[in-house]
Amino acid sequence: MGPRSRPVDGAFRYRHPIEVRFADTDGLGHINNAVYLSYFEAARAGFYTAMAGVPFGHGETGGRHTFLIAEARVSYRLPGFFGEPLVTECRVAWAGRSSFGLEYRVISEGSMVAPARTLADGDSVQVMYDLPAGRVRRLPPDLLELMERFEGHPIPRRGSV
Repeated sequence: MGPRSRPVDGAFRYRHPIEVRFADTDGLGHINNAVYLSYFEAARAGFYTAMAGVPFGHGETGGRHTFLIAEARVSYRLPGFFGEPLVTECRVAWAGRSSFGLEYRVISEGSMVAPARTLADGDSVQVMYDLPAGRVRRLPPDLLELMERFEGHPIPRRGSV
């Protein structure tokens, strides 16, 4: 996967509010590049809770829905600043045999701090994992069903990933 030339577009059903903390910024006053992965993580956890109805790792689906992050990518578009209210959007992009892809977009809807704009976007690959057995497992059909119900459409399938 090479760098993206254009930002992620289209609708996202899940939106996660982000409050930029002073600790999120670097010496130039911008949001530090590494922090965007934390914003993706917060949106991923919120997305799972909204989709499954329980926080990740809890309830009867907790153990069956364990996944690890295999890959993550961020494309930086414009700087963000301390005190700027942001939203990180998250959606399922595809599903494979034992993995699925999520896409993210970090946006500012405009404030006293700065105008509305896209700050960053990216994606991640999650691999289903059986912790007790210590190995990759198939994507559970109930998780795929939850994803499709939440997103409101069939999730595109990807090869034998």
